[in-house]
Amino acid sequence: MEIVDRLSDIPSGEWNALLPKDAGPFLRHEFLSTLEETACVGGNSGWQIAHLVLKDDQTLLGAMPLYLKQHSYGEFVFDWSWAQAYEQQGMQYFPKALCAIPFTPVQGSRILTGSASQIDAGLIAQRLIEGLKTLVLQNNLSSAHILFPYATEVERLKEQGFMLRDSVQFHWHNQGFDHFEQFLAALTMKRRKNIRREREQVARELIRFRHVPGISSTAADWEFFYRCYENTYLEHQSSPYLSETFFQLWAQRMPQNLHLIIAERNGNPIAASLLVVDPTTSKAYGRYWGAIEHIPCLHFETAYYQAIEYCISNRIQTFEGGAQGEHKMARGFLPTTIQSAHFIADPQFAKAVQHFLNREHQGIGAYVDELAEHSPLKSSKVQP
Repeated sequence: MEIVDRLSDIPSGEWNALLPKDAGPFLRHEFLSTLEETACVGGNSGWQIAHLVLKDDQTLLGAMPLYLKQHSYGEFVFDWSWAQAYEQQGMQYFPKALCAIPFTPVQGSRILTGSASQIDAGLIAQRLIEGLKTLVLQNNLSSAHILFPYATEVERLKEQGFMLRDSVQFHWHNQGFDHFEQFLAALTMKRRKNIRREREQVARELIRFRHVPGISSTAADWEFFYRCYENTYLEHQSSPYLSETFFQLWAQRMPQNLHLIIAERNGNPIAASLLVVDPTTSKAYGRYWGAIEHIPCLHFETAYYQAIEYCISNRIQTFEGGAQGEHKMARGFLPTTIQSAHFIADPQFAKAVQHFLNREHQGIGAYVDELAEHSPLKSSKVQP
């Protein structure tokens, strides 16, 4: 078992060979190494790179994307209250071990075992999980957290003593729609009328939309997109996690997975959103949005309705709109519960966290049931 502090030390072909077919674009060497090379992680970011790898001689058998975190920003699973309670007991919560895709609340593989047979993959996964726990205990870390793993990995982690935590996201599902009006026809009258009203409000502003596949995008397109992205953070008196250099380099390395939607008025760009597209799993991920001019409902049109039209035109089955946001339900998205796994080193604190998670699980179950009563779909029998 080894810790690798730079993904560039692992050839991209070897890392990518560990990924399952449904891994998605965010686990690829190109994405993770671009984060590192542009200093979005590593350095003074609070994301110390510590990828866990398993080798046989020089052959890479398995890996986990791993970071030692000095804070809990950019995770979308909030444990600030745990940190506060931990430190009130005179213990140090940070640094903690985090197995996740930075700044990306997307479900996916976290225990990478390549093309090994089912038996060998199980053994490799077990060794990686045990290696993670050993890393925590030998270095006196408070905890290890694995965010948004696939369900098969969740069960394996539970068997290894990890506690499970629920999160709710909102996803749009394509029911074989041929056009946007067909999608609207599947919604309740109230939701249908609301969406039409919002779209008409934007159309009255004489705004047009330019769809730019990543492979056709220019440096100027990304420069404008970043201006919008940065402005979103500035409006919330915050600083962006990602740099313009990151987006420019990402667009060069993975253009086939990127799709820009740019809103223009009188030929001048005023807003933009980004889709990350994975044709293999027929998914699109809405990642970022921003505008340099405030226009009512422009957010919904640029980030949701234009994206849904793109998915319908390209036969994309699922559009994940990102973390949180009940307002997405009014736009045709449905709640989806996904889980994260947590290992707390201190036994007494682990017991307290488990009690908290049990109560939270019940609360989230009731919340999802309540959301189901307000489904935007005409028929409650329609399932994602």
